[in-house]
This record gives sequence, structure tokens and C-alpha cells, in this order.
Amino acid sequence: MLVAGTTSDAGKSVVVAGICRMLARRGVRVAPFKAQNMSNNSVVTLDGGEIGRAQALQARACGLEPSVRFNPILLKPGSDRRSQLVVRGKAIATVGARDYFVHRRELREVVAAELNSLRADFDVVICEGAGSPAEINLRATDLANMGLARAANLPVVVVGDIDRGGVLAHLFGTVAVLEPEDQQLISAFIVNKFRGDVELLKPGLDRLTELTGRPTLGVLPYAEDLWIDAEDSLGTVADAPVGRPRPPRGDEWLTVAAVRLPRISNSTDIEALACEPGVAVRWATEPSRLADADLVVLPGSKATVSDLEWLRRNGIADALRLRAAAGRPILGICGGYQMLATRIVDPVESGAGAVEGLGLLDLEIEFAAEKVLRQATGATADRSIPVRGYEIHHGRVTHTGDPAWLHLEGAPEGSATGAIWGTHLHGLLESDAFRRSWLREVARAAARPGFHPAEDTSVAAIRTAQLDLLADLIEDHLDVPTLEALLTGGAPAVPTLSTTR
Repeated sequence: MLVAGTTSDAGKSVVVAGICRMLARRGVRVAPFKAQNMSNNSVVTLDGGEIGRAQALQARACGLEPSVRFNPILLKPGSDRRSQLVVRGKAIATVGARDYFVHRRELREVVAAELNSLRADFDVVICEGAGSPAEINLRATDLANMGLARAANLPVVVVGDIDRGGVLAHLFGTVAVLEPEDQQLISAFIVNKFRGDVELLKPGLDRLTELTGRPTLGVLPYAEDLWIDAEDSLGTVADAPVGRPRPPRGDEWLTVAAVRLPRISNSTDIEALACEPGVAVRWATEPSRLADADLVVLPGSKATVSDLEWLRRNGIADALRLRAAAGRPILGICGGYQMLATRIVDPVESGAGAVEGLGLLDLEIEFAAEKVLRQATGATADRSIPVRGYEIHHGRVTHTGDPAWLHLEGAPEGSATGAIWGTHLHGLLESDAFRRSWLREVARAAARPGFHPAEDTSVAAIRTAQLDLLADLIEDHLDVPTLEALLTGGAPAVPTLSTTR
């Protein structure tokens, strides 16, 4: 089955994760698949590749380790016109829209081979579309939506986000603009993020069925508690809170401002902080939002030099220097860590050569053509607390004069000086004991003696609970028998809509 959406961020990723989790809980051998993803939120797999973070979460929903099989093509935007092309987990080129056409035959073969392999190894494969299948200007080169559905004869369920308004028109229009052969595979609809009395929506859904000949499988309610693992940058809205802050265990809150960089990558790193009771995390895009924060986080970036220049233009760079001079906490992760350096030499990502960093760490970075991709384990620099995570970066440390923050697999990693910390390691804050210990340091530096990390917070357990919540929503609000009939019987006979009537 293919789960498509009327728009980006309509809910495809979470619906796929929920269906996968529901089936896995019933003992079905199920796997996720997204032929082509465009996202800077990615993880490193056990087989040494790189895939979209959403597919890693979907794999977890299935009880599987992340694999490049689940997301064979990943596009990582570095600018408005150019993206890094990752195939089977490895970066092979930087392409524009026109360049991408050159690769389409080869990529189509990659997609077909991976999907056929998964279909042979699992009972069910739940595929996720990309963007919208109604992007008819891209239909000739489509690998992830109707191009995939037609090639593999998949029934398609279309998800629409009612929170944005106009969902009934979006669902109808998605079918109507497609060519007849594509329309034949559109089998049903799902309405996502509904608030209120569903009976008020029912007349519209009935009329939608009359107009299209396709049923609505159900209406998923807006779930306040569902927030972890955003698929892409659409989930990182300036000034918006991350997660659902829970009351502190002590008598003080710890506030975090995470800088929403234009080319932010692996923004999900900060979700582990938002899991902690008493930690309030918000995205920030201007220096005024940093002034009252106890901690400022510079996350990863797919365009380190460009985003560094953005920091300078909007005044955040000056705000960070003032924080550092006052001994107020700053954390840099991957690209954010590189920006804290005195000097960056980048002939690869931006082609800018040598540029001046923020100079908050005694650190020099040089970019290499080959990307570092690895899962890593280790401990704090004093070896007292274990850590784990993964690395995805072109930049290498060529000089550091600050103490190491971590020790990974026999080598020092990161920097820690005063109240400034930096590391290339993504996922570090998911190490529960480490996160608690470090937050105590942050609270001391921020003069928050009343903040106390919770000893029972487990990011892994919270993520598992999120997946079970998704599965519960699917089971409680969708027509599961009809969903299963699509999985076993394929797309039913449905009428073709005409755009001329």
C-alpha cells in the first residue's frame, strides 16, 4: 500500500508509522518504505548508510533496525536549487532539478529493486509518498507517488490535514487532476488532525464519496500528546514550543532557545531536551528570543557557512558572543559546533574556502569530500557516563585547544570550555544518564538551583509510547477491515473523475 498526502506535512509519516505499529503488534511482518525522501533530518543505519529520520522511526514501529532498504533515495537540500543526492545510504552527487532528470532511469531501477526485495522478505510493506501526488508538473519523473504506485500496482490512500482548511477540496482535487490510470489506484481517504465533533464533518465526507466513489477510512483526531520526531523543517516553526512541557520536579524551569537555522538539519536532536520535565524548548529566529533563555542550542546545518552568515546578518552571532562573555550556556551540535570555531575551511559544501567562525571555541574545521557516516559509542571525557549517537558530517576537526567533551571509540570528541559545549555527535542527548548529568551543569551555569532533572525520564520509552499512541489512533478511528482488504486485495474498481465537468 502507498500512503500519499494532499500536501507535505499532511501526516503521511505518522500514518505510516501508526499502521506499521498496529500491524506489528498483531504479529504481522511489516516494513516501511519511502522511495525518495527530501529531508535534512536523517540517521545513520547499522549498515553504514543514511536515511530519513521518519523512516528510522517507522522501522522502530515495525520492530526493525533502520536500514537503507527503507529509504533508498534521500535528497538533502543545501540551498533553494541544489540538493545532495544520497542513494542506498551514500552521497553520490549534488544536483539541481534539471540534473536530477539525468539520474531518473538509474534511480527508478534502484527503487524497484529495493521494493521487490522488501516484498519478498515481509508480509506487508507500507510505502510513504513524497509531497503530493497532485504535483502533475513532476509526474514524468515521479519515483515516490503515482510513479511508484503504477509500477508496483499499489492501492493508494490519500491523507489530508484538516487543520490547514479546505481538506475536502484537497482530497477531491488530488484525484481529479490525475490521469485516469493513476486515478484507478486512488482507493480511499483519511482525514487527519480533526478537532471537534466528527458528526459535523460527516455530510462532507458522504458527499466526497458520492463525488469520487471512494470511501473515507476514518477521521484521526488532533492528538495533543503526539509530537516527537518531526519529519522535516515544517515541524520547526519559529517561536513554537517543542513538545508538551511538563511541570518541573524542582521549583524552577530551564528554558532553551534552539536557533531555527535556514538549512537546519537533524532538528530532532533537541526533542530529547523537550522530553525532560521542567525544560521548556522553543525555536528562535531572532536575537531577542535568546536573551532570556537559560541555554541556547545551535543545531545541525546542511549549509554551515551559509547559515553562519545568516547568524551574522540577523544579529544572533553578536548575541551568542555576549552570552559567551557572560558565561551563559551554549551548545553546538554538528554544523552548530562547526560555527563556534575560529576558522572554517570549506571547499566542499559551500565552496567558500576559508571563513571566520564565531570564535567561541579554540577550534578549526576543514571540510572533506567524503562524508563521515557512523554510529558511535563512548563516554564522557572522564569515562564516567556512557553515551551513544551517530555522525553525519563533511567537516573534520584539524585543531582544537579546548578540553574534549566526550571520548568515542578511542578518540577525543567535541569541546567543553566554561559554559560552551560542542560535538559532532547527533542523538547524544538521548543518552538518559548523560543528559541528566549535563543538564545539572547547565542549570548551575544558568543559576537555576531549583531545577532538577527527572531520574525516570527515558527518551526511548517516550518514543515507544508515541508509536503505541499512533497505533491506538489507527485502531480506534480508522476502518481497519477495509484497510486490511486493500492490503490483501489491492485497489478496487473505482470511477474516473473528469476535470472538465
